[in-house]
Amino acid sequence: MREIEVPRPAVTVAAIVARDDRFLLVEEHTRAGLRLNQPAGHLEPAETLAAAVVRETLEETAYAVTLTALVGIYRWQAPETGATFLRFAFAADVAGYEPGRTLDDGIVRALWLTPAALEAEHARHRSPLVWRAAADFLAGRRHPLDLLQHLT
Repeated sequence: MREIEVPRPAVTVAAIVARDDRFLLVEEHTRAGLRLNQPAGHLEPAETLAAAVVRETLEETAYAVTLTALVGIYRWQAPETGATFLRFAFAADVAGYEPGRTLDDGIVRALWLTPAALEAEHARHRSPLVWRAAADFLAGRRHPLDLLQHLT
C-alpha cells in the first residue's frame, strides 16, 4: 500500500511583547486583507528559535527584544490551504528601538494594543494563534528558555 505524503509543518516563531499594559503587534497585508499578528515568521536554516524570534521582531517592528520565557508551542492547520504550522511563542521585553528602520515587505505598521482592543479585533487576527498566545501570556504561562535545546 502506498503511503499518503503529508507535508511537514512549517516552523514559526512569535514574540509576545507587553509594555504598559499593551501588546506589540503588526498590521500586515495577507491574501485575506489587512490582518493583525504578533511579530512572527519562519525559522531560517541553521537558525535557533531564539535568534529567529529576535530577528523577526526587529525586521517587522524595528524593536529589538530580549527573550524572557517560552509562552507556548502551538500546532494549527489553516482550513483554507491545509498548511500546518508549529509556532513557538516567546515572551520578550523591549531592549531598543530603531525608528528609521524599514519594516519587512507586507508590514504596514507596528502598533501597541491593549488586550481588550486585541480581543475586540478578533476578526482581523491572522490566525487563532494570535489570541491563544496572548491569552496564555495573560494567564501567566511562562516556561524557562532552557526548555529548548539546540544541538549542533
